[in-house]
Formats: sequence, structure tokens, C-alpha cells
Amino acid sequence: YKNKFNSIIQKQINHLINEIEKSKWVDDKMISCAAIILSGLSFNEKDKYLNFGLSLLKKIINFSFDNQSFPKSRNVRQLNFYLKYFVLIREWLKESQNEIPEYLDEIIFYLGQSYSILCQGINKSILFNGNHEANNKDFDQYLTKHGYKFKNNSFEAGGYSILRNKKICLVMDTGSSPEKKFSKNYQCGALSFEIISSDKKLICNSGYFQKVKHKLNDISKSSANHSTLIIDNSSSCKINKSKLEIKNGLKILNKNFVMEKNYWNVCASHNGYNKRYGIIHERQIEFFPENNKFVGQDKLLKKKNFKSSNFEIRFHLEPNVKIMKTQDGKSILIDIENEGWKFTSQGYTIDIETGLYFGKKNSFTENQNLFISGITQKEDQIIKWKFEKIT
Repeated sequence: YKNKFNSIIQKQINHLINEIEKSKWVDDKMISCAAIILSGLSFNEKDKYLNFGLSLLKKIINFSFDNQSFPKSRNVRQLNFYLKYFVLIREWLKESQNEIPEYLDEIIFYLGQSYSILCQGINKSILFNGNHEANNKDFDQYLTKHGYKFKNNSFEAGGYSILRNKKICLVMDTGSSPEKKFSKNYQCGALSFEIISSDKKLICNSGYFQKVKHKLNDISKSSANHSTLIIDNSSSCKINKSKLEIKNGLKILNKNFVMEKNYWNVCASHNGYNKRYGIIHERQIEFFPENNKFVGQDKLLKKKNFKSSNFEIRFHLEPNVKIMKTQDGKSILIDIENEGWKFTSQGYTIDIETGLYFGKKNSFTENQNLFISGITQKEDQIIKWKFEKIT
């Protein structure tokens, strides 16, 4: 039985080796690579399986990661996926007393730093570019058990700016769109942001519906499902619907951030609306910790090819959040599990709208979002808004 079982497994691995080059460079290639490496260690077939698997692993790393060792897709879910498999492969090599390649140690080190800043110490998953709610508790325990300690003192990873203290976390997408071939899960939410207060989300994005052939997959790729600016009901990038890839991407033109004890500031701009509407979008968010106050402004900087159209700035809320518009219509009150916040915008119409939340994998539910609406003008515009904690 053992001989027959081993023979069947080896036939499957041989078939996998023959077919793997034909498959696309997606997550299943990483799983197949891990299977080949494990077979090489299990059957003591270093030349036939192990070396092939390690060579393929290096190709995956060189192809799928940028110069800062972050997935080119800018997908946080993929960051977790790759890190889990790289750590698992390293532990297999370690337990079998095989040499651990330097490139594997290096990618784990840099991925671990990104994982530390984007996933560890935050009890809420950040919903950018293909990510959904996930519980990393078991993986964190596994890392601790095997001696992996990641630390990152910077404020940026993978094009995400993240400022936080013990109570507040502010995350903003300040990265350019990925290359077309890595954009399958990109959601066109440039300069979108999330705010977490005492492990509760004040502002979120609406997540991602993963089933590719489902209509909700296309809907969830729209920037209307992110807390950011949209112009003329259009997202900041154009998507090729047949290939589910970016047709026309965007570039971040500038960005900077300040993190001091009593003052935070993150600011960035992009050119996603320049060709179609002659507008550069710049967003700045300031936070004043002593007053528990966020002050934001969205600048619409006009170019020669400016074209007037409508705009909306949305701020999405989790499904369980309660909101109420005041009688004078000038502010909206937000209740997130016994925390009270007030939203206002100077000089613009604010309102409430029902939307869809895709934060839980392959499911959806209704949520509410706040929005500011208006018409773009020939001169530069500054739309100011504010979130203040009141209880």
C-alpha cells in the first residue's frame, strides 16, 4: 500500500511539474510550488523535486514582488497568503535540516515588516484592494511559537500610509495603481481611507466580492465602494471588464505625512481624473489627538482640459453603525458602539445613502454611507469636512 500510495503521489507531482509553467502566475502557482518542495523533502528527491521547487519559488518572488518586497498587486490579502507559505516552506526546510536560501529569509523579513504595520496590532481588517475581513490570530500564534517577531517603525507599506496610537488608527491608500497583469483585484480607490477608533471602525471601505463571474464583483471594484472622491459616477481608473484588468491606471503625484504626539497629517494627490476631466485630486487628512478631531479637505485642481461634471465624496460605514441627520441638515451624528461622532462639511450638501457592504468573504449586506455632492467649477475647489468625537 505504501509503495502504491507513494507512486500515485509522485505521478501527480511529475504531472504538476510538467503543467505548472503553463498556468498563470497566480496564487495556485504558489500552492503548487509548496507541494513540489514538500514532495522533494518527503521523498528525499533533492535533484528531481526540491531543487525544481526552490527554483520556481525564486521565480515567483522575482516576478510577483516589487522593489520593496511587497506584492505588485498591492493586495493585503495576498501579502498574508504569501507570507504564510514562505514561513511554512522555511519551517519545512529547517525541520528537515536542509539549507534555507538567503532569498527566502530576505522576502520573509520584508513581508513580515509589512505584515507588522498593516495587520498586527489592528483588530479590524483594512478593506483595500481585494481584502476582506479576516482573523489572523492563529497565524500570529504560529509565528510567535516558531520565533518570528516582526517590527516596523515606519508609517508606510505597499503604498498605504498608516498612522496610529493605542486608540486611533488612520490608514490611507497613497499608492499608484498596479500594473495591468497584477490588477485583477485592484478596486480603484485611490486616496480612500479608513479610521479605527478603540477597535471599532468609524469609517471603512465596503470590501470586495471575490466571485469573478458575479455582477457584484464588478460593482465592488468601483471607487463608489471606497471612502474617496468619484467624478461623473466614474472611478479613478478604467477597468477592462472582459479581462478584469486596469485599462487606464493612475499615478500618485506627491505624498507626505507627519506623525507627532498632538498632530497627524497625511496628504497625497493622483492624476486618475486628469485625462477625462482635467482634474487633479489632492486629499489631506489632519488629526488632532487632544480633541479627537479629524479635519479633511479634498482639493480639485483644474487643468487646461477641464470638463465640468458632478462629484461625490463618500464615507462608508459598517452595517451595525447607527446614524442620524440633524434637523438643520448641517451635520450627521454617528453612533459606533457607545462612541458618538459628528460629521460636518463646510459649504456643501451632505446626505445619507444606502449601499452594499462586501467586507465578509463572498457575502453582502446593506450599509449606510455619508456623502458630499456638488458640481465641479472652473476654478480650483476645496471641499472641507470634519469628524469630531462628541461622547
